[in-house]
Amino acid sequence: MSGLLQRLFGRLPIGWLQLSHSKARFAAALAGVAFATLLVFMQLGILGALNSSTIAPYSFFDADIIISAEDANTLTDGSNVARSRLFQALGVAGVASGTPLYIGSLDFQLDGGSTASLQTYALDTQGQAFVTRTVAQQFDRLIPENTALIDTAMRGVPTSAFDGLRAGQPFAFEIKGKTLTAVGTLKMGGGFTADGTLFVSDQTFLRFFSERSSGAPNHILLKVADGAEPDEVVTRLRTVLPAEAVKVQTLEGAANADLAYQTTERPTGIIFGFGVLIGIIVGIVIVYQVLSTDVADHLSEYATFKAMGYGQPFFLGIVFEEALVLAVFGFIPGLFISMLLYMGMSAATGLPVEMEITRIVSVFVGTLVACCLSGAIATRRLAGADPADLF
Repeated sequence: MSGLLQRLFGRLPIGWLQLSHSKARFAAALAGVAFATLLVFMQLGILGALNSSTIAPYSFFDADIIISAEDANTLTDGSNVARSRLFQALGVAGVASGTPLYIGSLDFQLDGGSTASLQTYALDTQGQAFVTRTVAQQFDRLIPENTALIDTAMRGVPTSAFDGLRAGQPFAFEIKGKTLTAVGTLKMGGGFTADGTLFVSDQTFLRFFSERSSGAPNHILLKVADGAEPDEVVTRLRTVLPAEAVKVQTLEGAANADLAYQTTERPTGIIFGFGVLIGIIVGIVIVYQVLSTDVADHLSEYATFKAMGYGQPFFLGIVFEEALVLAVFGFIPGLFISMLLYMGMSAATGLPVEMEITRIVSVFVGTLVACCLSGAIATRRLAGADPADLF
């Protein structure tokens, strides 16, 4: 390693030699950096899973604009919208078609007596133009009453339970004392608010949610005419529809607003965001303690160099070398342990906890910057010190 670093830096790797001289201290420093890296990775992983599960339901829909209640911050909360808003919207220039969207939650009975919550989406059976092709191809199967498309990646249910359904055999199960028959599949998986997903027709939805009215959907989906710009149509709709009752957004804008709300206003997103910050602070403190102690232990050597005419950039170079070594050798075990924990969390919870290349790069760069910042702070006492005072 010394030879490699000597070729890399073009000089004797003083920083590496100082760190590796005390094996126990070096191992403790690497463990500290690895722990801080692991902490940041875990917080980012859970935050990423929250983001993915928030955005994922929007991927089912093929619409340009969504009309929601004014108090709706996400796809699943807020008041209902009067269906009459759909007819008002259809009279606005640039709007080609629309359909109401109903959303509710149903409980699926698991083996052992526990239940899994299924986020249930419903559209008119003529509304296949408003869903992605994977769902639209199966939409005609929802015309018979009490039929559904079920999520085969549902949390708590082995995928083998749906082997017959994949082979074309209906899968019947009971919800709210009524029989619901799955006649097709989709794949979403569990999130923070539900364990899986169902798609049904609006008529089936109203049978299972008898308290709901067809005149009060959760949202209204719109498509714009060919050549029309969704943003321009949104502006026109906002002049027609009352702002105190509804909000009008592009579907992409609604997804981004949902994501921002979940990560900056909901407690879960805020907590994990603070967790990332705490991990960074822990890493900076640990590396600072290591490098500060190392500087203190070698003050006489630094004094000799300073008396020989070496300036602050030389000392910074040595400490930055140590910071680089700590960042690289501490990051690697932190990364591999995080990947193992990601796989375990994903298998245990069904959440989309995935290690992304951009996350790896950003955490490594952040680790390197934090270590270098700690090194710069640790060498401050050398900047204005007199060589005679350092002995």
